[in-house]
Amino acid sequence: MKKVWQILSYILVAALAALVTLYFFGASPEDGKASKLDTLSGLIEERFIGEADRTAYEDAAAAAMVAALGDEWSYYIPASQYQAHVESVSNAYVGIGITITVSEDGTGFLITKVNPGGPADEAGMEPGDVIIGIEGQSASGMDAAQARDLVRGEVNTQVRLTVRRENRELEMDVTRMEVLSPVALGQMLPDKIGLITIVNFDDRCYDETKAAIDSLLDQGATALIFDVRNNPGGYKHELVNVLDYLLPAGPLFRSEFYTGEVTVDKSDASCLDIPMAVLVNESSFSAAEFFAAALSEYDAAIVVGQQTYGKGYFQTTIQLGDGSAVGLSVGRYTTPNGVSLAGVGITPDVVVEVDEETDFAIYAGTLEPRDDPQIQAAVDALKAN
Repeated sequence: MKKVWQILSYILVAALAALVTLYFFGASPEDGKASKLDTLSGLIEERFIGEADRTAYEDAAAAAMVAALGDEWSYYIPASQYQAHVESVSNAYVGIGITITVSEDGTGFLITKVNPGGPADEAGMEPGDVIIGIEGQSASGMDAAQARDLVRGEVNTQVRLTVRRENRELEMDVTRMEVLSPVALGQMLPDKIGLITIVNFDDRCYDETKAAIDSLLDQGATALIFDVRNNPGGYKHELVNVLDYLLPAGPLFRSEFYTGEVTVDKSDASCLDIPMAVLVNESSFSAAEFFAAALSEYDAAIVVGQQTYGKGYFQTTIQLGDGSAVGLSVGRYTTPNGVSLAGVGITPDVVVEVDEETDFAIYAGTLEPRDDPQIQAAVDALKAN
């Protein structure tokens, strides 16, 4: 379920993030006749004996049209969820600073991450807690959008949550605040090795990644590990800026658009000449995969972890006339050497598999680096070189 939400929530290499307003269910421009969907909509409105929710059936039709493309990367966003999408790629929202997924038993929402220093953290919430009630309403049977709408609200207001922790139920009042989700976090490991976790490549990725690198170098780091495990990707310009900072002159990223146009983003001669490693796993998507691939193709970093997923298309988000939107695959991209990762992904130089419990702890951010077998394998690889 984690991977499904990641794919649906975040897959946006936004080299082409322009928003274009279109209208849904228009007439055919070629023959002037109404389209099949336009005709069907009219029939429902005029003759259906029951009550028809136009928004609901148009959303269902739009989602089905996108699904019928057979492209796992294209997706439909109902108008009710569009603002949440914008907040997601902005790495900023008003809320309490948690990441959730539907619990296995369907009784509520499992908290997979708690933002350090955020409202939920200050209230004492922990990864592994299950939200079973929101504002006095049972969370059983809710979908994530319903839960999010109840949890989020105005700044400095409170939301009451009922939380199940092991065999106990806790009532917590959490103050909503503007939350800036951290994008890149740095920490110093033993042996003067710096660890930088890049959460995604959306807004502020370059600025926070560079700041983390510079801070670790100032502390005396002589090698760096970049952790892009569970990173769903993000904006192309953020990826390119980070790679440009790290790599010498040469191609960084190749994009081929539906029009046939091909563009190549390039790096200047300035680079970071320091031993590096990149951590990846099967939930490293899109820009995260191409980050690792570029560093590998330049022989700038050792790749450690698990085989990545293999995403090869990029999407543009197009807003429709009713406030909904479609994320449509409009092109493909390749590595600096022109290699497509679609359906293939990256095979690490050092393969380190982990069990389900360890995988969840890595995702939740609760595993100390000394207990993380993939981080330790990267440390060993850097020390061996």
